[in-house]
Amino acid sequence: MTITITAFERSPDGGKGLARDTRVRWALEEVGQPYEVRLVSFRALKEPAHLALHPFGQIPTYEEGELALFETGAIVFHLAQRYPGLLPEDANARARAITWMFAALNTIEPPILELVTARIFEADKPWAKDRMPLVVERVRARLKQLSDRLGTADWLDGAFSAGDLMMVSVLLRLRPSGILDEFPSLAAYVARGEARPAYKRAFEAQLAVNG
Repeated sequence: MTITITAFERSPDGGKGLARDTRVRWALEEVGQPYEVRLVSFRALKEPAHLALHPFGQIPTYEEGELALFETGAIVFHLAQRYPGLLPEDANARARAITWMFAALNTIEPPILELVTARIFEADKPWAKDRMPLVVERVRARLKQLSDRLGTADWLDGAFSAGDLMMVSVLLRLRPSGILDEFPSLAAYVARGEARPAYKRAFEAQLAVNG
């Protein structure tokens, strides 16, 4: 059955790989599954046809036969379970990789998104100057913990997994802020993710839409 995902017809980041469809493209490339992309406008996101797939009017969505999914974590988890390449065979290692997927989305991403919101959408607020240091410090605290856990390892737990895919995707959102460079081990970790051939193919496919 053909896999179809949705993506912005014109991404807000101009094709820098920060739109969330890149995560799904990357996962599909890692597991070697072909896919089609249906591009949607910002207006179409709020129309009934798209809301039937994603009740919150966002991208990406994932369709395969009668199955329709939304939320990148759920989509990547589905792909990792269905196809080899993103989760270890050992049951305990598999559980740890899934744990890192949740950590990326539930522990690391929220303060990063808070920073993005503060920098882009709240910079003109009268309280922005006082709030920004607090937001930045919350991000740094999480990155320090993650950096300590990663240490000198290439990946979070043994071989590359869906946990690393999600974590690298989340950390990439920090690049414009410069904060990632304060943690050399994490900057190198993200660079290793970007160097993977599957990521390069996903990035180029997303860039081609916006280039």
